[in-house]
Amino acid sequence: MEWQAEGTVIARRPHGETAAIIEVMTVEYGRHAGLVPGGASLRRAALLQPGTRLALRWRARQADALGHFSIEPARARAGLLGDPLALAGLNAVCALLSFALPERDPHPRLALMTESLLDAMDGGADWCEAYLIWEMRLLQEMGLGLDLGECAVTGAREGLAWVSPKSGRAVSRAGAGEWANRLLPLPAIMGGAGDNRGNGLAEGLAITGHFLNARLAGELVGRPLPAARARLIRRLLG
Repeated sequence: MEWQAEGTVIARRPHGETAAIIEVMTVEYGRHAGLVPGGASLRRAALLQPGTRLALRWRARQADALGHFSIEPARARAGLLGDPLALAGLNAVCALLSFALPERDPHPRLALMTESLLDAMDGGADWCEAYLIWEMRLLQEMGLGLDLGECAVTGAREGLAWVSPKSGRAVSRAGAGEWANRLLPLPAIMGGAGDNRGNGLAEGLAITGHFLNARLAGELVGRPLPAARARLIRRLLG
């Protein structure tokens, strides 16, 4: 069994005295693990840092085996390591991908969005809203997508100001009525028509965080979310 592709390292752990096992995110093969012989050496360890993009060749005798990676550098993304906020973003993205995605299950749109987000972090761009959109995509890929196109109560497409914490559907001001204090504010950056008296990014991350915790971690995975996500949110909103 063999394939070749490019992918980004999202996790690395030692294996024995000289090797390492890495997880990579690829467009074609999803989250995929493999053994890198000599991966514990200083030269190779530098290539296996999370966020690094590699040219990969994976080989195994059987399709369900761990297999071995042959690697060549494709993009270092050194800027991720020099900026504390970008490093926190990288750690959160990698941890959530490793936490949420079944191994070898392709999610090409999420993979491409991940590459764009990491490139923005690496290049020093303003990527905070892009990260929020990335979390929305992650929820969607896991079958937990938010439905923010119309009011769950009235069917209206205007005046959407809230999100139901149970269904993930938008609710208008008129539809919310006396239940508004039990709903999550929908900020303008997510298509809402709320007054955004608070921080729009904070409100958006509160929405995605609720569903990541309650639905992804609580119902699908059965483990708490990686702490790297909470550390990133504190930096973003601190």
